[in-house]
Amino acid sequence: MNNMILGRYIPGNSIIHQLDPRGKLLSMFLFIFLLFWANNIQTNVLLFAFVFGLMYVTRISVAFYVKGLKSMIFIIAFTTLFQLFATSQGTVLYHWWFFRVTDQGLMQAAIIFCRFLLIIFYSTVLTVTTTPLSLADAVEKILTPFKIIKVPAHEIGLMLSMSLRFVPTLVDDTNRIMNAQRARGVDFGEGNLLKKIRSFIPILIPLFASSFKRADALAIAMEARGYRGGEGRTRYRNLQWKIKDTLAIVVILLLMLLVFCLKNG
Repeated sequence: MNNMILGRYIPGNSIIHQLDPRGKLLSMFLFIFLLFWANNIQTNVLLFAFVFGLMYVTRISVAFYVKGLKSMIFIIAFTTLFQLFATSQGTVLYHWWFFRVTDQGLMQAAIIFCRFLLIIFYSTVLTVTTTPLSLADAVEKILTPFKIIKVPAHEIGLMLSMSLRFVPTLVDDTNRIMNAQRARGVDFGEGNLLKKIRSFIPILIPLFASSFKRADALAIAMEARGYRGGEGRTRYRNLQWKIKDTLAIVVILLLMLLVFCLKNG
């Protein structure tokens, strides 16, 4: 659980830290769209080089980003293996019982694996260089034009801000509860899979209880400070779009053009 880094902001003064959160959020959407074009070795190598370049520019150790993969390793492995064995098209490379590995399945599994890594790395770059409050402001600003069709822009931004803010808090609570259970003699690693799942029940109940208690305290604190929604509220932080933010979007667009040219190569 200590490997969970999603939602943790790392203060810094890099150029990525200084970019407008709206630009970073828009670039995230463009990058996810771009991943569906990356269908060969050349495009994936290019995207990995680009993402590792961003990680270097943030001045945060690459080992920190790699450490965050440990909390996602199960879902990455499960999805990759499912794609590997579920694809039946192509030349059969290995066959045992009802398991069949084909060249097409191997290629698709590799692409899915790369997409997972790229999404996790890029989203981590976004969260570690942007405060949750700035992300919430960016979401609200981007959704503001949709208020015409009754989209609750402020409420969505507030929910996103709270979700990102309390991810590390929930992780810390889980560690605290697990340490307390270990002190009482609970071993979370013994027994078969069913026993391991059952051993986590003593964690979930107090975790839900503490989460509801914290949510109630947060609601009371917001009411005590006069929170009544987004209408008529002034802002302490005003987002300012600068030339470097436009250049960042241009870089993403140029990357999309390059990947599009290489995707059928």
